[in-house]
Amino acid sequence: MCGILFTNYKSVTNKSFNKALKLMNHRGPDYQNSVEVNGSYMGHNRLSVIDLNHRSNQPFSREKLHIIYNGELYNYQELTKRFKLNVKTSSDTEVVLLMYQKLGPKCLNYFNGMFAFVIYDENTDDIFVARDRLGIKPLYYNIKGKNLLFSSEIAPILEISPEEFDDFGIRQYRKLRMTVKNYTVYNNIKFFPAGHYWLNGRMYKYWDLCIDDREPPSDEELSELIKSAVIARKVSDVPVGSYLSGGLDSTILSYILKPTHTWTVGFPEVNEFEWGSLANQGLGSIHHQTIVDSSEFIETAKWMINKRKEPLSVPNEVLLYLMTLEVKKSNTVVLSGEGADELFFGYHRVFNWAYRSNKLDLDEFDKKYCYGTNQDDEVLDFALEGIDGKTVLDKIAYFFQIDHLHGLLRRLDNSTMLCGVEARVPFVDHRLVEMVAGCPFDWRMGKSFKEPLKRIFKDTIPKEIIDRDKVGFAVDLRTMFKTEGKTPMDSWLEFNLDVLSDISKKTS
Repeated sequence: MCGILFTNYKSVTNKSFNKALKLMNHRGPDYQNSVEVNGSYMGHNRLSVIDLNHRSNQPFSREKLHIIYNGELYNYQELTKRFKLNVKTSSDTEVVLLMYQKLGPKCLNYFNGMFAFVIYDENTDDIFVARDRLGIKPLYYNIKGKNLLFSSEIAPILEISPEEFDDFGIRQYRKLRMTVKNYTVYNNIKFFPAGHYWLNGRMYKYWDLCIDDREPPSDEELSELIKSAVIARKVSDVPVGSYLSGGLDSTILSYILKPTHTWTVGFPEVNEFEWGSLANQGLGSIHHQTIVDSSEFIETAKWMINKRKEPLSVPNEVLLYLMTLEVKKSNTVVLSGEGADELFFGYHRVFNWAYRSNKLDLDEFDKKYCYGTNQDDEVLDFALEGIDGKTVLDKIAYFFQIDHLHGLLRRLDNSTMLCGVEARVPFVDHRLVEMVAGCPFDWRMGKSFKEPLKRIFKDTIPKEIIDRDKVGFAVDLRTMFKTEGKTPMDSWLEFNLDVLSDISKKTS
């Protein structure tokens, strides 16, 4: 798990490149290095997780192939054996490179993991860039003609190529608490699209979510795949812990993983500590409760916005960061439950509406999904246009699995990597997503939300947690902000944009 930076900008020097790379050394505090190859700079900040030996530091090279890679390939040992790869390390980095050498872009079809990487082939002058199927790991790009910039974060791009704010990206944030369809809040800086690769100036899609009708798996098949997804994410040369809020998703993951350490977070007055402790009674981990003082919330949020050069999505991003600071004291890898709500229709208010609707009404979608009061049908129409599907439910399920989840994954990655901690998300295993997508509404949700999970794990985790209603991270925005004439969420969104604007003025 790391930070990567690539550019062929002629104006960049070794000094200026390393200055930009250093802006995200929190992503890889264990080793930083860069190389210049044929006028292109490749930089890497390493967080050592698999093969801690210096031989696996990056940029990594074999036979004039050079790679910078951020992520984890969970099936790298299986691929090594299957394709008889001549490896000289025990790292997944080398496996990614050798698989590309052997199969070209088709290698992506065999990868089970989370990744974003750039490979430069000195033999052919080819540049190959790829991102995992669902966008678990971040990658941004800035392309102006033949000038290329790829980075794990926005700050290094702005250091090399300053950009103005993008009005439509800002509007998306005000309406959706995130940007969609690869927009950011900056002109000329885009998210590299998930499930795509880029080769010598052309973008190709290698994966998409299929929402065709399908029969649901048996409980045994589903249970085995969930367990397989968790076990795969135990691959590590450092200890793996787990968040444990006492909600259904984190409890399931923790009971399968059986970690030594677990964590939960909250304010003194508003928290889930009782639920986390209840979940841990049958687990017996060393359970940590991180208490956040409301007085530190605002200053921490400002610091995070300044560091990222982006607005935060939801207020609990701050809590995730502060909790993960505590995680770092014991673990470098942690499991998190993102993805389960998208698979099993945990946002029951939205999905019940979609299931019962014959027409996709933007006003109703606005009421069910959006939090701010800002009216912007153009943004909503843009977010939902082009999504295939026979029914409203098909379209909304696709939006949640692809776009909404992407926002949650960015929140998680940003919060954890600021602490030098790698977060892994078993419920976003592409095998699981493919198994569940297109299954009937009555099966995915059931009589209550996420019924398949409750049914499968009812004899494993505490009954109280099985029966518990869905509860999100609670942040009392009315206490944090003086919301005169505004809703708490409007105040939060404007706070983020104001802080970002002030940062931009100071650096311009």
